[in-house]
Amino acid sequence: MSSPPALIDPFGRHVSYLRVSVTDRCDFRCTYCMAEDMTFLPKRDLLTLEELDRVCSAFIDQGVKKIRLTGGEPLVRKGIMTLVESLSRHLKSGALDELTFTTNGSQLARFAPELAAHGVRRINVSVDTLDPAKFRQITRWGELAKVQEGLKAAKAAGIAIKINAVALKGVNEHEIPEMIRWAHGEGMDLTIIETMPMGDIDGDRTDQYLPLSVLRAQLLEQFTLEDIPYKTGGPARYVHVKETGGRLGFITPLTHNFCESCNRVRLTCTGTLYMCLGQDDAADLRAPLRASEGNELLNRAILEAIGRKPKGHDFIIDRRHNKPAVSRHMSVTGG
Repeated sequence: MSSPPALIDPFGRHVSYLRVSVTDRCDFRCTYCMAEDMTFLPKRDLLTLEELDRVCSAFIDQGVKKIRLTGGEPLVRKGIMTLVESLSRHLKSGALDELTFTTNGSQLARFAPELAAHGVRRINVSVDTLDPAKFRQITRWGELAKVQEGLKAAKAAGIAIKINAVALKGVNEHEIPEMIRWAHGEGMDLTIIETMPMGDIDGDRTDQYLPLSVLRAQLLEQFTLEDIPYKTGGPARYVHVKETGGRLGFITPLTHNFCESCNRVRLTCTGTLYMCLGQDDAADLRAPLRASEGNELLNRAILEAIGRKPKGHDFIIDRRHNKPAVSRHMSVTGG
């Protein structure tokens, strides 16, 4: 059987990874991601689950090997398991290597067994603190105990877990060593992420921003960090923590961007394709999707969009650049 055609951008990078936001809605209101009083998209503007499946399948036909479903919070999308079940056919055929999720963990206790049954072997779960009161403060609406219950359910279902923690200056920076020991003690990887300048939030991002170069130097006072070539297809650079035996990732869009190896594009729940997280240039896939029952127009639109993928993003945070680099919230684009 011949291999599907590869999606190659203008800089020779093979686009093999699609992140799909299935909803902009979330049951949390994390302070670095959203304003507390959010206005969400009308449901009529969203792609149906069948349309999301069709777009994902078109990308798979053009060589995408990994799909990550995100949000908002993807598990609050009504009927989401029908999409997961449908996409799992590509895992069974071998056309798709991996179907993964990024979630806040609030709904995991309910859905973990089904996710595992449909071939989801690995998930990312966002946890920024192990202090229940601080967790509530950061997420505004979240309950840490509920997330921890979900983590147990996912582990019981045989799903590998990577914890994502956003480094927030003056909020959780002193907890990172404890989180490393906790995650590795539970058999989970941990990735630390710099806050990204996306969307207007209730506050000043320069007050939140903690360069991971500074954090890494602090961690070296307690841990031995050994660079390793481990990759998951995403932007994290990993180290082995000698004292815990676990993996620790760093995602550094500001202090050390990862654009040279970018293999990702992002599809929103309305059918807008962003070729770069940190740029506003986008392509409308909803119109060609709905223009005909065949995929000729859709495939052409995908190829045209990949042909415009930029070399890198425009993220920067300092006192002179306090406004977001892009106006849309992370929950719109997909984490």
